[in-house]
Amino acid sequence: MTVVTEYAVRNDAGEAPPSMIERMTLILDAFDGRSARLTLAEVASRARLPRSTVHRILDSLVKLNWVEHASFGYRLGRRALAIGGGDGGQAEVREAAAPLLHELHLQTRMVVHLSVLDGHEAVYLDKIGGPLASSVPSRVGGRVPAHSTSGGKAMLAWLAPERVDALFGSGMTGCTDRTISDLGVLHQELSRIRQRRGLAFERGESARGMACVGVGIRGHDGPVAGLSLCGDARTAPLERVAPLVAEAAREITRTLFPELGRGWN
Repeated sequence: MTVVTEYAVRNDAGEAPPSMIERMTLILDAFDGRSARLTLAEVASRARLPRSTVHRILDSLVKLNWVEHASFGYRLGRRALAIGGGDGGQAEVREAAAPLLHELHLQTRMVVHLSVLDGHEAVYLDKIGGPLASSVPSRVGGRVPAHSTSGGKAMLAWLAPERVDALFGSGMTGCTDRTISDLGVLHQELSRIRQRRGLAFERGESARGMACVGVGIRGHDGPVAGLSLCGDARTAPLERVAPLVAEAAREITRTLFPELGRGWN
């Protein structure tokens, strides 16, 4: 991603760009490809800006999904990739997951969701459900607070705690009276999910009368999607079907990231 401005030349003379827009442009220009992964020091060096300035602006860009922050440092986020003509790999995820979604539905007769994180929300990429699907208030392309769904919580569990703080520190939207509304409680829930090796449950948190179990589909640097099964809260056998959704998520992960090996979970 390269945009050349006169201020890049000015920087060679030791002058800082005079506006936030130029600073942001120089920082985004530091990522010279869709797959570029840079540390804070590398971004500051390429942008020729003070490290403290770069860190402050990167924090804002992460919150707005222009940049993603992971264990290795930073990379372009969904908004930047979308401008470049990509969808952040969503089509690849949907293709890899499609046969597993149908198989899960046939095995369980429950509604199957595939979702991705977009900021503090989960966005549904796919939904398979037969007759029960109409009773579940979700749709492909629809959005829901990530902390209210099993698939969303499963993805959040594999983010760094400070990233969760950045996403929800300004407030948490509730879907029902059972939705988690406190950041400390959310962190406790995410800790329990990690202790269960990624399995997340929700009962009536996103929609009254519904219950779901979900698990994250993880890549090298964090969650790439969430997979969940949903049914009537009175009859859904969540504990019984949990191993099925977990194994399906592992199969999708192995399809997307074969180099990680069969031990990845």
